[in-house]
Amino acid sequence: MSALEGVRVLDMTHVQSGPSATQILAWLGADVVKLEAPTGDITRKQLRDVADADSLYFTMLNCNKRSITLNMKSEAGKEIFTKLVAESDVLVENFGPGTVDRMGFTWEKLREINPKLIYASIKGFGDGPYTHFKAYEVVAQAMGGSMSTTGFEDGPPMATGAQIGDSGTGIHTVAGILAALLQRERTGAGQRVSVAMQHAVLNLCRVKLRDQQRLAHGPLREYPNADFGDEVPRSGNASGGGQPGWAVRCKPGGDNDYIYVIVQPQGWAPIAKLIGRPELIDDPDWATPEARLSKLDKMFSMIEEWTLGHDKWTVLAALNEHNVPCGPILSTKEIIEDSSLADNDMIVSVDHPERGEFKTVGCPIKLSDSPVDVQRSPLLGEHTAEVFRDRLGIDESELAELKANGVI
Repeated sequence: MSALEGVRVLDMTHVQSGPSATQILAWLGADVVKLEAPTGDITRKQLRDVADADSLYFTMLNCNKRSITLNMKSEAGKEIFTKLVAESDVLVENFGPGTVDRMGFTWEKLREINPKLIYASIKGFGDGPYTHFKAYEVVAQAMGGSMSTTGFEDGPPMATGAQIGDSGTGIHTVAGILAALLQRERTGAGQRVSVAMQHAVLNLCRVKLRDQQRLAHGPLREYPNADFGDEVPRSGNASGGGQPGWAVRCKPGGDNDYIYVIVQPQGWAPIAKLIGRPELIDDPDWATPEARLSKLDKMFSMIEEWTLGHDKWTVLAALNEHNVPCGPILSTKEIIEDSSLADNDMIVSVDHPERGEFKTVGCPIKLSDSPVDVQRSPLLGEHTAEVFRDRLGIDESELAELKANGVI
């Protein structure tokens, strides 16, 4: 039995932040019905690599769901939507602020239709001056604290390749939905779940807010920066934690021939031996973490002189023999071909009737009694007849009439 078996989710989301959340729910066993306009989620056609087939953008964010189409501008469509809401446990949407309200379905109306409904909304921003601003992945990074603290000291703010604004918000939304479902078990009542992309990014940047407050007491010694003002600077590949770390180059010097090395107090002696500088183990200028803090750039330069003579996998093996925390920089090609990720069902192959086999990311949440079987994303409207028949009792003649009238 899947963890969320029997939970019915009505998915009105599109693009990434919402679909990433509902896909997690589907992976965990919920029956997620993706409600699309007759034209479909816009990402079905965005960034296509195979003509006349759903894009990877869509397929990789909508696995394990069912798809129905419904014209919400029609009265018949609104009547059907009302019936779907009445028998759903969760409704998820990520339209612009007020969109669902303008359709005639305010929270008060939805709660009247189904008092047990959990209504989850993803927005760009919370209440206030930014409420109606459009938000995209990197906009959320910009306004959530990520970009100002990402990059090198002498360079511009940088976006991260991780989709912390979209998929990061999605996983926060999953947490809110699951909490609301658990609370409903005790109270019998549904509730609103609201998550803003800016807020989710900020939550993921909390250590930078920690350091902003630490600045009041002087420079951040574990940062490699020479100068500090009144805000946390960009600090390149510095770890930002209690133990200094840096990405150092490896042989043969390609774009991703790097390994990230963290120097813990107990790791200094084996590192010094590996790099051929054993005399530094007891040298008072190098022997303690405090002594090394003022010359982190020189320390990592010495380590890099050694790593440049070896490939990143050789360095990984050598450092791990001494329990030195490190990790090679893996390219997207290396990740998609990584056998350990495949063995852990994190890179999975899925067959699709239009585009053939493609690879996607598997479920990162592992439950011992609820293994996840990743299924392909649905074709547009593939399950309309099935859902309308089984849930709403609509027969074939009514379906034909709805289609003729442009409702589905």
